[in-house]
Amino acid sequence: MTGRPTSLALRLYGFAMRAATPFAPALLRRRARRGREETDRLGERLGHASGERPAGRLVWLHGASVGEGLSLLPLAESLLADRRGLGVLVTTGTRTSAQLLARRLPAGAIHQYGPIDTPAAVSAFLDHWRPEAGVFVESELWPNLILAAKTRGVRLVLISARLSASSLRGWRLAPGAARAVLGAFDQVLARDEAAAQGLRALGGRVDGLADLKFGAAPLPVDAAALEGWRARLAGRPVILAASTHPGEEVQILAQFSAMRTAADVPAILALAPRHPGRAGEIQRLAGQLGLATARASAPADAGPAQVLIVDTLGELGLWYRLADVAFIGGSLVAGVGGHNPLEAARLDCPMIFGPHVENWPIYGELARHGAALPVLRGEGLAAAMAGMLAGDGRAGVLASKARAFVEARDTQARAVVARVLAGLDP
Repeated sequence: MTGRPTSLALRLYGFAMRAATPFAPALLRRRARRGREETDRLGERLGHASGERPAGRLVWLHGASVGEGLSLLPLAESLLADRRGLGVLVTTGTRTSAQLLARRLPAGAIHQYGPIDTPAAVSAFLDHWRPEAGVFVESELWPNLILAAKTRGVRLVLISARLSASSLRGWRLAPGAARAVLGAFDQVLARDEAAAQGLRALGGRVDGLADLKFGAAPLPVDAAALEGWRARLAGRPVILAASTHPGEEVQILAQFSAMRTAADVPAILALAPRHPGRAGEIQRLAGQLGLATARASAPADAGPAQVLIVDTLGELGLWYRLADVAFIGGSLVAGVGGHNPLEAARLDCPMIFGPHVENWPIYGELARHGAALPVLRGEGLAAAMAGMLAGDGRAGVLASKARAFVEARDTQARAVVARVLAGLDP
């Protein structure tokens, strides 16, 4: 950290991170062996850039993982479209986010892994990139990175700000540190009023509300792939289980099997795990239930399949368009908090979700508006899926309400993005 920390907690944190610096390369290599880091990009995590800094002004956008990184896309696109000669750097912290952003970032934007929060890595990162402004999304509050950037005169914005219950408890133990870190931001926009109350309780200033996950364009699709899959599926109803996690697939597969038996529906289940590397594990689970499987990466095998495992990355735009109904994962097991329902809503795909959606309060609003169908436990999935495929119009009503609800919020969010962009100007 540059400058003298104003709280004991920050001084202790700075000492601990300096002490950890010699061990950081070995820890990163260990993570790489476990598949959690890219071996050939470990230098980026230590602040050593793998690309040249563009000439002129540079705006830096940072999000922790997939959802946060993708929510930055409209901001990156607007910055590059509206401001000639401006460079845009996007940093994230996970391999999956890096792979998706490599496909989705607009031309001219640069992706790097964010530096670990040691003083050496932070200094190397800031020395090379020298951003004029930085936009952080949601809850990535790394003290060394934020305070060092502030000391160097970087204009900082925190948008869609929220802290989990556990993060709030942790920051409450160090109120001086919380005030210093939150106070480094020139503008703070909370995700919703509940998030705003939590930030204010820590002594932070909140300048308004904004959820950057609204305002995005519909997920893209390859038109040829879409037509190819429509031909292969030959009119069979498609149930999509999107972004699923361990503990969910076994419930979804069992309920799908029960639905097929009870309702005699010739549906196919497209099961898209959050991490496609788990495809083999899911194939074994399906086999134990006697379900014939295929993988999306081998489309020629899909004909007789009852379960199609989507083991490809970045193709939810395709599968939401093909699906007659989608179950949004991360919601049947505790600890995940749910995943983004807006992507399905923008593509007219009716949604089912489970009880564990605490990271997405918007699910409650969707349910109250009759725009998404909740199930209280896994056992309710069979009836919910059958109901959505019944052909009585319920699914269409659900989808149209969800799209109308999200389109209104998207319009509001685009206005917020315009204000954020204006605030980045000197």
